[in-house]
Amino acid sequence: MAFINLKKKEVQVKIVYYGPGRGGKTSNLEYIFKKFRERIKSDMVSIKTHGDRTLYFDFFPFDIGQIKGYDIKVNLYTVPGQVKYNATRRLVLQGVDGVVFVADSMTLRREHNLHSLKNLQENLASYNKNIFKIPLVMQYNKRDLEQQGVSLLPLEVMEKDLNSKLKVPSLPGSAVTGDNVVPTLKKIISLTVASLHKELK
Repeated sequence: MAFINLKKKEVQVKIVYYGPGRGGKTSNLEYIFKKFRERIKSDMVSIKTHGDRTLYFDFFPFDIGQIKGYDIKVNLYTVPGQVKYNATRRLVLQGVDGVVFVADSMTLRREHNLHSLKNLQENLASYNKNIFKIPLVMQYNKRDLEQQGVSLLPLEVMEKDLNSKLKVPSLPGSAVTGDNVVPTLKKIISLTVASLHKELK
């Protein structure tokens, strides 16, 4: 459940970018941070773990209205992708309201995507959250690598692998070129806010 700050009349919404190591979670946040710099009141905080890192910052999204007269502040987080940092990943998911799963489109990363999605499901379950009920958006990242001759999984295969049961919104993208980074963010914010409206009724 989102954190409600009565003093500031703010609802703080926590969105976590999850996915396999080196899949593009950090690149997504860096792109968003650069793109919306003027709306972001905080610095981007980076917590380094050996060989991986967790990033976060918060901002007020545009044209999103209010929840029960409260302004909406979005806190964006990434998790370290590598398997050995599972405790950190689980910790970052505490109090999460919405998730973007950043899948790696490279053919050789197929298994990593599957393991990471299963890991997300397990870590959510440790907080009694159901992956089928939480606001979730899939981003099939690194589509730009096709032009460099890198072997990528067809989108249909990624859909079948990762989204055949979940049936959540999915977008092909590139965190490097910025392709579909903002639409992914807008989609998860709108799903999350709609879900909070429902909870608060």
